[in-house]
Amino acid sequence: MTTQVHGATPSRLRTAAFAPIGEEGRTDMVVSRLVQAISVGAFTEGERLPSENELSTLLGVAVVTVREALSELRHRDLIETRRGRNGGSFVRPSPAAVEEVNARTLLAESRVAIADLGVHYEVVSAACAEYACLRATAEELEIVADVLAESGDAPTAEWRRRITEVQLELAALSQSVRLTNEHVRLQTEFTPLLALQDLDDEARQHTHAAIVAQVEATRAGDVQAARSAVRESVRGSVRWLIAFRADLHAGSRNSDLRGTLEARRRRRERENRDEQ
Repeated sequence: MTTQVHGATPSRLRTAAFAPIGEEGRTDMVVSRLVQAISVGAFTEGERLPSENELSTLLGVAVVTVREALSELRHRDLIETRRGRNGGSFVRPSPAAVEEVNARTLLAESRVAIADLGVHYEVVSAACAEYACLRATAEELEIVADVLAESGDAPTAEWRRRITEVQLELAALSQSVRLTNEHVRLQTEFTPLLALQDLDDEARQHTHAAIVAQVEATRAGDVQAARSAVRESVRGSVRWLIAFRADLHAGSRNSDLRGTLEARRRRRERENRDEQ
């Protein structure tokens, strides 16, 4: 059995993003699903989303609900709509807009809810890591390790997409359909928040190092080390998110959220220039 990292991940993420909403078919639920799909890289810049009718069928909601959700995404500068034969709704190249949406999602969650999501993600990821230690082949791990190695110096958005690919593929190497499906669902929910760390070099390096450690532990068949790598990575991310949420709350007292995020981005750019 061989793993196919490239091309497989978007289909998994899209399946999770478009799981039927059913009776919860409110516009904000559709907006949330589509924002998650864009944030985790299921759809990349310039890519066309499914049509209104297709989204209606996939999500199990009325076309009018989809139309309202797409209108909200246009208002947030996350998509643009083009008319004509090759028209449709296309993902905009707007990392700042995505970051703002993700930050608002973080602010809307309580500390307890963030911590609880982290616990759920940690438990499922650790279980996947354990069974991957027992079932993954050397060839499968080599492919995953190659993608991980190539991601080190990638631009922020590309780095996040590749890291998500690796995390999903490591989960799939558990060879448990139920665990993998649950991991994909949680990854779709959690990754937009995790992406807020990506301008923080220390947090990004911590994540990368933890996944390298997980891959090496899996190669060695060391269940405890693999579970430990997952645990430390997730708990570190949850601590970072809770601290960042507190910073955003403090900053929003004096300015709007967009201004707070822009100031953060400019500060990081200055630090990068100083380091060079």
